[in-house]
Amino acid sequence: MPIQATEKIWHNGNLIPWEQATIHVMSHVIHYGSSVFEGIRCYKQPHGAAIFRLPEHMQRMLDSAKIYRMDLPFTLEELCAGVVDLVEANGVAPCYIRPIALRGYGEIGVDPTRSPIEVYIADFPWGKYIPGHGGADICVSSWNRMAPNTMPSLAKAASNYMNSQLIHMEAEVNGYQEGIALDVHGLVSEGSGENVFVVRNGVLFTPPLANSALSGITRDSVLTIARHLGLPVTEQPLPRELLYIADEVFFSGTAAEVQPIRSIDRITIADGKPGEITQKIADEFFAITSGLKPDRFGWLTPVKINVDEPVKA
Repeated sequence: MPIQATEKIWHNGNLIPWEQATIHVMSHVIHYGSSVFEGIRCYKQPHGAAIFRLPEHMQRMLDSAKIYRMDLPFTLEELCAGVVDLVEANGVAPCYIRPIALRGYGEIGVDPTRSPIEVYIADFPWGKYIPGHGGADICVSSWNRMAPNTMPSLAKAASNYMNSQLIHMEAEVNGYQEGIALDVHGLVSEGSGENVFVVRNGVLFTPPLANSALSGITRDSVLTIARHLGLPVTEQPLPRELLYIADEVFFSGTAAEVQPIRSIDRITIADGKPGEITQKIADEFFAITSGLKPDRFGWLTPVKINVDEPVKA
């Protein structure tokens, strides 16, 4: 969906006008994909707004940078403060927040170490990522996730999302809303930008991170909510065919939030309606993020924004 520009972008510790946040065409990141990034949501609250799991997101970006030997010139506390400053300066809620650390203009060649590192944070309005309210119709992609020891799946790196683009484009051109990728061993990995959950006989399953899956912040939130609700949870390798005979399947992710899946490869999941466990987890997730239930897990960072539109269940 088109990006809606806001007033300011955070760049290396300063707020600059949106239109000035530019890089040179010869920047290292353009030629070699050398960047790590995050996606964070800020939700409306009854008396303002709050950012969802801000420290965890920014720590993951620092971790991603460390894997790629990018020494970011900001601490976790400075990055979190930069996000809050930006959101409050732009005054937009709800919004999607995109921090990115990239290797800029310096040298050409695969060796990235002598190119300068720049950090940007942008925020802008962004609504529902996967269309449809009754559940998504998806497919298993012909494109696999990267094999272990090729591209690190624990790093949220821009280069990994070339693989995601192939998965998503193939799904759309074949009439689906999203795709699920298998790992190099043919086991369920994740969607193009989402983690996958399966419910079977009352047990909530999700692939372990070793199946080339990103360590999703929303994934962790779903696991926390499920355990809080007393639901049995298992992280284990999942064969493809389990998707077809599952009682429920859903995606999780910052963009996707908690998204029920109606069918996979045109095989309807159960009766095709969002399942009871999926709905319980989604209800709890959205109640916490919207401020309708207490922030019992300490996930929300308040920001000072006046929100005129009332929060609804």
